[in-house]
Amino acid sequence: MNSTKVIVLCILCLQNSMFTILRRYSQGVLKEIYSKHEVLLVGELIKIVFSALMIQGNLSSNEGIVSRLSYLTRKSSKMFVLAAIYGVMNILSFVALRNIGAGIFTIFAQTKILTTATFSSILLRRQYSYARWRALISLMMGVLLFTEPIWNDAGKPKVQEGGNALVGTAAVLIEVTLSGFASIYFEKVIKSDPEQLGIWERNFQLALGSFPIYFMFILFNGGDEAGYFGGWSNLAFVLSLLGAAGGLLVALSIKYGDAILKTLATTGAIIISSVLDYLFLGGPLTPVMCIAATQVIIAISNYTFDATPTETTASQQRLSPKLEDNTKSSEADEEMETLVQQKTKTNN
Repeated sequence: MNSTKVIVLCILCLQNSMFTILRRYSQGVLKEIYSKHEVLLVGELIKIVFSALMIQGNLSSNEGIVSRLSYLTRKSSKMFVLAAIYGVMNILSFVALRNIGAGIFTIFAQTKILTTATFSSILLRRQYSYARWRALISLMMGVLLFTEPIWNDAGKPKVQEGGNALVGTAAVLIEVTLSGFASIYFEKVIKSDPEQLGIWERNFQLALGSFPIYFMFILFNGGDEAGYFGGWSNLAFVLSLLGAAGGLLVALSIKYGDAILKTLATTGAIIISSVLDYLFLGGPLTPVMCIAATQVIIAISNYTFDATPTETTASQQRLSPKLEDNTKSSEADEEMETLVQQKTKTNN
C-alpha cells in the first residue's frame, strides 16, 4: 500500500476509537443527556462549512463560490440517494434494537464485512483471492469473539419485552445489506464520476443531503430527554467535530483505498477503543478478548498484505485471443515465405 493510504486509514482508525471512547465517557460516566442526532446534525453543518472553504480554495479566479455551490446543490442527486440510505439505516437500527437485544444485534452487525465485499464483487467487478476471502471471514469471527461479553451476557434479554424477533432480525439484516451497498455505491461515485467532482465537493453534497434527515429525526424525537439542543457541553461539541472529521476521512480512505480497507480501519478501531475503555473507564478485557484481538490483527494483516494476483485468469483470457492471432499471423508469414522460395526455385 502507498503511504497516503496507510496514513489516512491509521487516522481514520484513531478517529473512530476516540469518537467511541469519548461518547462512552460522555454518556456512560458523565451521564450527559444531549441528543445524539443533534451531535450528528452539528457535525454535518461543520462538514458543509469546511468543505465549502476547501472548494473555495481550489476555485479558479474567474469562478465564484456561490455559483459553484449552487451548481453542486443542483447536481447532488447521487449523494442525496446515499444520504437517504443512511437515514433508512438509522431507522432500521432503531427498529432492530426495539425488537431484539443488543447482543443479537451485535452478532448480525458484523456481517457487514462480508456484505461490503460481496457488493464490491458485484458492482465494481472486483475479484478477491481465496486468501482475502478467508481473511475477511476470519476477521468477522474474530470481531464476534471479541464482542462476546456483549452478546453472551446471560443477564441481557435476547428479545426485547413485547418485541418481535423476526422483525428485529429482518431489520438488522436489511441494515447490514444496505451498509455494504452504501459503501460500494459511495466508492463507485467517487472513483467513476463522469463529472469529475472533487472529494470536498462530494462531501459537501453528502452533508447537504444528510442535514435535513437528521433534522427530521430531531423533530420526531422532540429533542429527546433534554429538549431541543439541551444538555450540550464542550465534550458534545468535540464529538461533533470528531463526527465531521470521520465523514471526511471515510471519503478520503475510499478515494485512496477502497470500501473494504475503510471497513478494516473501522474494525481495528473496535479493538483500540475497547483497550482504551479498559484502561481508563474500567471496561472488560478478558483473555478470550485478547486472543480475539490478536486474530483480528492477523486477519487485517493477511488481507492488507496479501500479494496473490486476483485477475490472472481474466488477464490471460484477454490476452489469449491476441496471442492466438499473433500465432496465426506467424504461421501465415512462414507459409508465404515457403511459397515464395518454391516459386523462385521453379523460375530458376
